[in-house]
This record gives sequence, C-alpha cells and structure tokens, in this order.
Amino acid sequence: MATGSGDDGVQALAPDEIDDLARRAQGGDRGALEDLLAAVRPRTLNVCRGVLPHPADAEDACQEALLNVAGKIGSWGGRGRFTTWLHVVAVNSARSTYRRMKNQAVPSDVLPAERPDPRTTSVIAGTRLDLLEAMETLEREHPQMVEPLLLRDVYGLPYDEIAALLGAPTGTVKAQIHHGRKLVRPLLRGDA
Repeated sequence: MATGSGDDGVQALAPDEIDDLARRAQGGDRGALEDLLAAVRPRTLNVCRGVLPHPADAEDACQEALLNVAGKIGSWGGRGRFTTWLHVVAVNSARSTYRRMKNQAVPSDVLPAERPDPRTTSVIAGTRLDLLEAMETLEREHPQMVEPLLLRDVYGLPYDEIAALLGAPTGTVKAQIHHGRKLVRPLLRGDA
C-alpha cells in the first residue's frame, strides 16, 4: 500500500513494499529493480545531502549509491529493512564522493606542511569537514566503529536496528559507538 507521493512525483512506498521489491530484484526481476531504484532515490538523495550539502555533490553521490544498490543488491541479507541497508550504501557513497573531491581539490605537488588545515578551510562549501575528517581518521585506526557511529549519531538509527544490520550483538554495537565517540570527540572543530 502506498503511503504518499515523493519529491519527484514517485509514489512513496511502505517499508514492506520496498522490502518486497528488493527481494524480487534480488531474484532477478528487472522491473522490480527499476521500481525499487525509483522508490528509494529520494531517500538516498536525502542521506547524501546530509553528508554533502552542495546539491551537485549530493546528486553525484546519490547516483553512485543507486549504481551500488543495483550492482550489489544480492548483499542485502534481508535480516533488517532494506532501507537500513540502503542508508549504509548511501553514506559510504557520500563519503567516497567526499574523498574523491578532496583529493582533486588539493594538488599532489603541494607539500603536506603547505596543505590547508581541513578544520578551518572548506574544500567543499557547506560540508562538515571536521566530522568527515574525524570519520576518515577513525576509519584508518578503528574501521569497525565508523558504520555504527555514523548510523547512530548522524542518521539516528536505533541501536537494535544497527545491530541487526551489522549482524552484531546490541551490546557490542553500543560499546563500539561509545568508544568511537570518545575517539572522535577531540578531532572535532573546537575540541582540537
């Protein structure tokens, strides 16, 4: 049963309908995959806008996320909602787009000491560079903490949903988030 109309005129679907489309798409139903991508595009774009507020950057990340969904739909395990899995794909695509743009923005011939401080110099207008840089640092040193921390503190998903998505006990997820917060806090602007 449809729940309303989306931003681009696409009929918004109920979570069960989205899950059903995803299962059919996993089974090779090309029409279901097309319908699924159209149904989740507005949600995917909103997630990407949360990381990359510049509209063109968010659109690029959204496109990348939808391509990843189409190519990797078989990796959705079906344990949780498809939209929860989609959040992870969209966040990772937005972060990948940010990394690519950051690498293009700083010429490779600039010595590291001459590079601008990312906490005070905007590479992409309007982006929380301190948060993105903190996540990059955390990913290098403690990669298992990045996804739970982003899903909880940026996207507000409940602990039990994160645990189901990651296939980990809720207590482990809570511990990863708590420890991740401790490590990230000093990296954020104003705390450094």
